[in-house]
Amino acid sequence: METLDTLVIGAGVVGLACARALARQGHEVVVLEAADAIGTGTSARNSEVIHAGLYYDPGSWKARLCVHGRRQLYAYAAERGIPHRRCGKLIVATAAGQESGLEAIRSRGSACGVDDLAWLTGAQARALEPELQCVAALHSPSTGIVDSHALMLALQGEAEDHGAMLAFKSPVERIVCAPAGGFTVHVGGDEPSVVQAHRVVNAAGLHAQTVARRIEGLDAAHVPAQHWARGHYFALAGRPAFQRLIYPLPEPGGLGVHLTLDLAGQMRFGPDVQWVPVTEPGAEDYAVDPARAAGFDDAIRRFWPALPTGRLQPAYAGLRPKVSGPGEPAADFVLSGVADHGWPGLVNLFGIESPGLTAALAIGEQVAQMLQDTDA
Repeated sequence: METLDTLVIGAGVVGLACARALARQGHEVVVLEAADAIGTGTSARNSEVIHAGLYYDPGSWKARLCVHGRRQLYAYAAERGIPHRRCGKLIVATAAGQESGLEAIRSRGSACGVDDLAWLTGAQARALEPELQCVAALHSPSTGIVDSHALMLALQGEAEDHGAMLAFKSPVERIVCAPAGGFTVHVGGDEPSVVQAHRVVNAAGLHAQTVARRIEGLDAAHVPAQHWARGHYFALAGRPAFQRLIYPLPEPGGLGVHLTLDLAGQMRFGPDVQWVPVTEPGAEDYAVDPARAAGFDDAIRRFWPALPTGRLQPAYAGLRPKVSGPGEPAADFVLSGVADHGWPGLVNLFGIESPGLTAALAIGEQVAQMLQDTDA
C-alpha cells in the first residue's frame, strides 16, 4: 500500500490554495478531485469578487481571513499576471431609514481592519455613478474582481512546481483513522485504490460534510449541519451603465441581488437565495429558471430604475455550502483541526462560502500552520 505525506480532498480554489501552501513547505502533496477538472463547483460559480471584508463579525475566521487574504490576493494576482481589477464598489441605501444599516456595516468593517470606507450622500454617489438611485452609500475602494479560473490555474501550477500532484476522477469513498496516527484512504473512480496518508485536508466544499461522515473514527459531533443555498445570476448584454460594483444592504442568507462586472465590463446580477436540498455528489442542480427574472427586475430597479425592460437573460447558478440554515444567523467558516476533534493530521473545512475566494490564500496558509503545529 502506497504511503503519502499529505492528501488534499478537493481541487477548488481553497483546496488548491492548501496544496500550494503545503507543497511550498516541502510536503509531498496529492490532491484528490472527484470531477475531471479543477474548480468545477462553487469556485467557478460565484461573482468573482475580491471582498474588502466588511460584513463579518470582528475576530471571526471570515473577517480575519478575508482581510488578510484580500491583501495577499491582490499581490499574488499582480505578481502572477492573473487578470483582476480593483474597481471598487458602492453599498447603497435605497430608501430612507436604511442609513443605519450602512452605518452598521461601516462600523463592523472598521472593527475588522477595513479602514478606507467613505460615506457618500446620494448626490455624491450619483456623481460617481449617474444611473444610481440611492439616499446614501458606502464606497469601498478595496473591492475588486478577479478571473477565478486563472487564479486556480496559477495555484495549481505553483503547487505542481513544488511537487504536488493532482488526481482527477478520484472520489474519496472511505477514510479510516488509525489510533497510532495516519489515515487509510479508500479512493474510488475508474482505478480504485487504497493509500496511507500522514495528513488529510478535507477541502471538498459542497461535499465536505459528506466526506467527513465517511471518516471512521471521527465523532459525528464534529460534523456540522449541511445546508445549500442556490444563487442564480442573470446577465445584461450591452454597454455597462456602471463602473463600480453596486450592492444593496445584505439580506438573510446572502448579500442581496447585486450588480457586478466581469473583466470584459459586462454587467451581471445576483445571486439571490434559494434554499435547496443537499444531494449526493454529481447530482447538483445548477438550472436557472428564466421566470426568476421578475424578482431580479424588482430588486435591481431599487438602485437602477432605468434597467431596460425584458433584457435580463439567465446566466448561471451556483451553490453555497452553509453550516447555518434558513432563519438562522450567518455562521462563520469552520476550520476543524486536532484541537477540535482530537485526530492529529486531520483538518476539515466546512461552510467555506463567500468570502472563500478572497480568503483562499489565507485559508491555505492557516491550514498549513494548523498541520505544522500538530507536527510540532
